[in-house]
Amino acid sequence: MDQEEGLTAVDNIVTQFNTYEDFLNSQISTVDLYYLEDESLARQLVELGYRGTGEVVKREDFDSRKAAIEIARLAERTQKKTLTSAGKDLQDSFLKALAMREEDNRNGKMSLNQPEAEAASIFRKQIASVIFIRDRNSHGQEVSGYIDYAHRLKIEDFEVYFSGKKRLLPKPTDLSFYNWESHIALWNSSPNYQVIADNPEGLLFKYKRDRKILNVDPKAQPGDNSTRTPIQTDLYIQVVIFDHISRRKT
Repeated sequence: MDQEEGLTAVDNIVTQFNTYEDFLNSQISTVDLYYLEDESLARQLVELGYRGTGEVVKREDFDSRKAAIEIARLAERTQKKTLTSAGKDLQDSFLKALAMREEDNRNGKMSLNQPEAEAASIFRKQIASVIFIRDRNSHGQEVSGYIDYAHRLKIEDFEVYFSGKKRLLPKPTDLSFYNWESHIALWNSSPNYQVIADNPEGLLFKYKRDRKILNVDPKAQPGDNSTRTPIQTDLYIQVVIFDHISRRKT
């Protein structure tokens, strides 16, 4: 039996039995108990590999794998809890689009399916979405701007947005911000994107990990490994989500 098959067998045993003693008991036959007349002795013989009807697993292997699986389960539960969109009854298409992208942007890497997972040993895919929003603020002024979604997730609690308690709007501290009434225009680079504001063709964002350019001009292509998705929503005047995916060798 090779190492991979051995690990699979141990995993199956660990998930099937709560304790090592339960596993040992499963290997003891009624004939063993009849002749040995001692359940403790029968367990010892199974542990040593002299008796038993199945796989021989050492106590330390069982305990270490059991602990590893429990840690993985706790980590998965913690991750699910950090997704502020989890469990929300989202009706609007924009909030659904944000929820779809939350885990990937929060972790900085894409959730891979099986074909993609095979390539993950060579390339690591990372995603960073940019959200364009145009709407009116609390003063009735029309504002618009580009938001680094991954960065905002790190510095804000998005539960208020997914629960509908607050509306997501661009801020003067985002990648870009423009007030159409006061004509105030601001640009700020983020941990993920460098703003190129002096480009004659319009605003550009350079993704810092792979240095690829994201072009947000609706008349132009968004750039290598980038997509532009207009969102039909009842909550805002206009919403567009740009998804940039970088592939880096590991």
